Amino acid sequence: MATTVNAMPPEATAERKPAPRKKLLKRRIADHSQTLRRVVQLAFFALNVWIGVEFFLFVRHYETGGASVWVPRPPGVEGWLPIASLMNLKVWALTGQVPAMHPSGMFILIAFLAISFLLRKSFCSWLCPVGTISEYLWKAGRQTFRRNFQLPRWADIALRSLKYILMGLFLYAVGSMSVDAIRAFLEGPYGVISDVKMLNFFRFLGATGAVTIGVIAILSIFIQNFWCRYLCPYGALMGLVSRFSPARIRRDPVTCIDCAKCTKACPSLLPVDKLITIRSPECTGCLECVAVCPAASALDLKVGKRRRIPAWAMATGIAVLFLGIVGYAQWAGHWQTNIPSRVYFELIPRANDFGHP
Repeated sequence: MATTVNAMPPEATAERKPAPRKKLLKRRIADHSQTLRRVVQLAFFALNVWIGVEFFLFVRHYETGGASVWVPRPPGVEGWLPIASLMNLKVWALTGQVPAMHPSGMFILIAFLAISFLLRKSFCSWLCPVGTISEYLWKAGRQTFRRNFQLPRWADIALRSLKYILMGLFLYAVGSMSVDAIRAFLEGPYGVISDVKMLNFFRFLGATGAVTIGVIAILSIFIQNFWCRYLCPYGALMGLVSRFSPARIRRDPVTCIDCAKCTKACPSLLPVDKLITIRSPECTGCLECVAVCPAASALDLKVGKRRRIPAWAMATGIAVLFLGIVGYAQWAGHWQTNIPSRVYFELIPRANDFGHP
């Protein structure tokens, strides 16, 4: 008996043809976003160095009993007191009153949160001095060793959770404190000179602190943004806020030529070439992926699906938000921490006597 064999459809037996290669429509205007970002980075880094030198001279004046030169205390140093800034933000939110102790730190935090909400986590890639140092370390490592190393996926995910755990612990600690407890802490001897304690930590760095910083620096040479990616709770907070940002990196699959240069350039190791919209809290809005994209209109930072945000608008927005909020605090009289000199003469020379409550 003859058996009947079902014939295969012609499309199944025909040789599969490769997908047609997309035509590259090159950009007409050269991308200068990274040059602009580096200018902003270095300007903000220089501002922090200037603040640090001023604050050191301020502290030395009181340590020497008035024998050394006196310079006014730079309020911007409070930007390095994120926990105190969170405490003050809670007090302001619950009472409507701007705290008198370390108010500038609170407004600096508000500025960074506003930047993260409107313009992605761009604080980390455009402003943060630690982020700037971290970026130059891994780029130096890549130039020296011709590559950076990437941890296995399981290790990467596990380590990335650390910064969120640290953030959660800090938020829990601040959230569990009452308004009266926060005021008592910040107006006590430790809270009054918490900025001095922070400075002294780096001035008189112990062996444990030096080894820890050294290890993080070495790891940052070989692994992109090691501190920022795995350990920074401040960046974790900015990342969560940026999840609600209307601005996102968007890829147009029609004009994209699938070269994957964007993914190779992304310092946050995001698969940009596989996604249409980048929603990850790891995206720092650095625009490195946009800078290397050769195809016109294939990859851009956008609000919605059509409104593009060029690099100059990004830099302008960051500057306007930061300077506007800081300027308002100065205009409203909520910038300076007014402490009598006699209190500084009493507390600063004895800074090491005050441990964390």
